[in-house]
Amino acid sequence: MAEPIIIDGTQISADIRAEVADEVSRMKEEHGLVPGLAVVLVGEDPASQIYVNNKERACVEVGLNSFKYVLPAKTSQEELMDLVDELNCRDDVHGILVQMPLPGHLDPTPVLLGIDPNKDVDGFNPVNLGRVVVGNAVLPSCTPAGCIELLKRSGTQLEGANAVVVGRSNTVGKPVALLLLSENCTVTIAHSRTRDLPEICRGADILVAAVGRDRMIKADWVKEGVTVIDVGMNRSEEGLHGDVDFHEVKEKARAITPVPGGVGPMTIAMLMRNTLKAAQMKLPV
Repeated sequence: MAEPIIIDGTQISADIRAEVADEVSRMKEEHGLVPGLAVVLVGEDPASQIYVNNKERACVEVGLNSFKYVLPAKTSQEELMDLVDELNCRDDVHGILVQMPLPGHLDPTPVLLGIDPNKDVDGFNPVNLGRVVVGNAVLPSCTPAGCIELLKRSGTQLEGANAVVVGRSNTVGKPVALLLLSENCTVTIAHSRTRDLPEICRGADILVAAVGRDRMIKADWVKEGVTVIDVGMNRSEEGLHGDVDFHEVKEKARAITPVPGGVGPMTIAMLMRNTLKAAQMKLPV
């Protein structure tokens, strides 16, 4: 069997950011409009601070206006909702992202419901999830959309393929399954309690692993020629690993994402693209 394609998410995400930068430049020149992304961080969670700073740098790279709001951990639900309402009304803000997780006393549900669906660049508002269901993914969730881009840009045949998604979360598993369905795949959603999970996985032409279990999927779980997208991010004393045993499975795969360097870099790239799309929706037809 030929050497597997190691799907380079770092390079593909850089390509997408460059494409977004070109479109942002064109929008500014032709319409005098610069897309703006507002990111709200509540509290001092170190991982969240890193994510927010990375998003801010990405905005600078592609030419977006970046608005960062860092609120104290003791911020009340009402104060947070007031800020969301304010950002919904601002014409210079096209995308709103409230960094999760929130401090324990805050309920994320009304926050996600409160963001204008046309500014919900994270794609978590139920309206945008519903748009994915009906095949009109205006602002799809960033990580699932990134998975689809990795498949397309690695030359994977989507139409007619048997796709198995291992994981059923609202943030990755369900939306990526729906996006695959929109690409005319035949989709099976499996999970940790699926009966004879290895046998289900062996039927996959495309396998998306998003179950959150360190190197659970082994070589004898997949068939020759499979394309594997590993969304898992599991930290241990040995380092960072995905849900797929990469070194075993790559020997049978046509193409496979590494961890790190696969799906991870795509999330921010797709956030930049969603912010651009949200701004484009404001342009006159």
